[in-house]
Amino acid sequence: MRMELHDGWTVRAVRGPAPDALADREVPATVPGCVHTDLLALDLIPDPYQDRNEAELHWIGRTDWRYRTTFDWEPGDGTERVDLACAGLDTIARLELNGHVIAGTANMHRAYRFDVTDQLRAGPNELTVTFTSALDHADRVRELLGHRPHTNHHPYNQIRKMACNFGWDWGPDLVTAGIWRPLALERWHGARLTSVRPLATVDADGDGVVHVHVDVDRAPGHDDELPVTVHVGVVAAAGVVPAGATTTTIEARVDQPRRWWPHGYGDQHRYPVDVALTVEDQPTPDNGDLTTWAGEVGFRSVRLDTEPDEHGTPFTFVVNDVPVFARGVNWIPDDCFPHRVDAARYRQRLAQARDAGVNLVRVWGGGIYESDDFYDACDELGILTWQDFLFACAAYPEEEPLRSEVEAEARDAITRLAPHPSLVLWNGNNENIWGHHDWGWRDQLGDRTWGAGYYHRLLPDLLAELDPTRPYSAGSPWSFSHDIHPNDPAHGATHIWDVWNQRDYTAYRDHVPRFVAEFGFQGPPAYATLRASLSDDPLRPDSPGMLAHQKAEDGNGKLARGLAEHFPEPQDFDDWFWATQLNQARALRFGVEHFRSHAPRCAGTVWWQLNDCWPVTSWSVVDGQGRRKPAWYALRAAYQDRLVTVRPRPGGLAAVLCNETDEPWTTRLVVARTAFAGAVLGEVRHQLTVPPRAVHEEPLPDTITTATDPAAELLVATAGDVRATWFHLPDLELALPVPELTTAVEALEDGYRVEVTAGTLVRDLALLADRVAPDAEVDDMLGTLLPGESTSIVVRTALPVDPEDLVAPLVLRSANQLLR
Repeated sequence: MRMELHDGWTVRAVRGPAPDALADREVPATVPGCVHTDLLALDLIPDPYQDRNEAELHWIGRTDWRYRTTFDWEPGDGTERVDLACAGLDTIARLELNGHVIAGTANMHRAYRFDVTDQLRAGPNELTVTFTSALDHADRVRELLGHRPHTNHHPYNQIRKMACNFGWDWGPDLVTAGIWRPLALERWHGARLTSVRPLATVDADGDGVVHVHVDVDRAPGHDDELPVTVHVGVVAAAGVVPAGATTTTIEARVDQPRRWWPHGYGDQHRYPVDVALTVEDQPTPDNGDLTTWAGEVGFRSVRLDTEPDEHGTPFTFVVNDVPVFARGVNWIPDDCFPHRVDAARYRQRLAQARDAGVNLVRVWGGGIYESDDFYDACDELGILTWQDFLFACAAYPEEEPLRSEVEAEARDAITRLAPHPSLVLWNGNNENIWGHHDWGWRDQLGDRTWGAGYYHRLLPDLLAELDPTRPYSAGSPWSFSHDIHPNDPAHGATHIWDVWNQRDYTAYRDHVPRFVAEFGFQGPPAYATLRASLSDDPLRPDSPGMLAHQKAEDGNGKLARGLAEHFPEPQDFDDWFWATQLNQARALRFGVEHFRSHAPRCAGTVWWQLNDCWPVTSWSVVDGQGRRKPAWYALRAAYQDRLVTVRPRPGGLAAVLCNETDEPWTTRLVVARTAFAGAVLGEVRHQLTVPPRAVHEEPLPDTITTATDPAAELLVATAGDVRATWFHLPDLELALPVPELTTAVEALEDGYRVEVTAGTLVRDLALLADRVAPDAEVDDMLGTLLPGESTSIVVRTALPVDPEDLVAPLVLRSANQLLR
């Protein structure tokens, strides 16, 4: 029997710098939840996502908090055992039941279970959970174990807690405390299932094999043999947990199962798995779901090809013996308060990724192991999942009290996530091996540990024990050799940050990595998101709220330097806003198309990043309120299955066609040298067939690529309904005309259709509909129209809109406007 303890909670500050109005005041609390959202719900603090409120709330992270509830309990027949099951405690907690200290915990990333049989009493019971300040605890561990280098302000590497909770270059400093995942009493007799770990593989004959690893917990005196039954779809198998033992493995075989594939390669077939433990002569209704387990598996093979070749060391995912070009994005926690992210929100965000052509999501190591809802959605949508272990941008102590916590949380995560077919890679850390090599850590560390033992011994040993079915990489970036620089682009996975930090985005073409696991460029969130979260009047790039929501070091300076290569200096906020959004989109598309053009040597791109945890200027393509930025449309264009792009090569320009489908692409490639006024000045045609999952490069003749007037000409490359453009000069050197647009707006049942006809060349047309209706979304953006061409843009909104507002100059935007 499971009894959730989610009702009747209160919370109060018990030590620390809480304001006088809150000191020792008990207020209602929500479980699952955290202190910030509890206080926010009662209007006791301002919204930390608004304006500069974050800075006023740092005291919360320096305060100790006590949660308390009472509940009624009816004892059983005296043969039962009762556990307090804690799925998530954030983070340094002392649990007391009826005045008895049950336990102390120190890890946000693991689950706990405590035997409370002897502490429960008939009738009312009181449970308290006291959380010590995570900041204070981290400081104390640092004093005990010694300083280790880390990014940002706080020593997050001294505590097992979500690293980005302490602030990041896209996230606020909001150090939380609370019962953030479900809490329950579980009553059982004799024995219960502790964990079920089904590992699904495909043998050489194509048959499915599931090894179901079953662990049980026994009550004292219950040492009998325990029968276990397993069903995988319609296939049944049985086994036993031997007398006195606590584990067994049962094999189930499925003849020629339907495979699970990443989307774009096949269907996402999954098979239900049901496990039942038989406990003789015990009251089964009381055991309930403690003796049964239900989940799903998918049959697919997965390996990481790292066999050295003429270019170095590849990093290529191979699923069901098919190499997969990874069209990826990095994932960060979708909210600073992750208990607020439910199954529907996970599904929405991941659907936004899939709709942009994404087939891989990397769960970044400074966040959390997401809930099962996240991985279930990846399984359903066919999105490959790369899972970092939770170490990011820091040196981590390998001594106690941290080492045992690291092992326990890794065991929890591996066991819980192993059934998911979408999970295709375990990764040891984010940038820590690189940091140790290049960031001056060795001089600071001396002979102190820094995490190498985790990445090269502990984690691979745990995976060999618990999940030998998936590949492992010690880190990202990592070259798979201690003798090669960890971020060598010729070996393994690479992170490319010189572009954002120091160079123009066109410098992406200087890199030809085997796999790029991080690269990115900033842009502000949607206008409606800014207006909903900032009260700055007027808005300026450097207005107080804008600066508070720009966390990157010299972020605005880098944005300005990135613009300077392409556009005149914006004269007002509206032009700055549109120019920086457009520049982000341009940088993304430029980088992705360049890397895709070098497939299969380059086997994947993972943009930093998909999402945000609050409203902020960042590298995301979906902002902190879930709105798609222009960069999302650029990502969709760059990740389309069939892509045409014009790329410089040593011998001149070439048209590159990428075919990421299972069918040959037979098409006529037409490349036209075109004047801005619309005249075709020259043209070449090629009848081509691009094989499945292949790239074709077609050199272009100088007669087409050499412009008489580079400021007033472009190349237009078309293959069927796929088109690419190439401009010879940056926008600020182009003679882009004042845009002449004819528009018509038609009301639809769920929004509007905007028809646009160009009287002149119009580059990067965008309809920023959220400036008119905050809920509005458009179906397309960033197309380039030649004189006389038309396009139709559908705007979805539930709000009434004046049609004229949809075509106003600050809403219907183009690159042309930024030159005037």
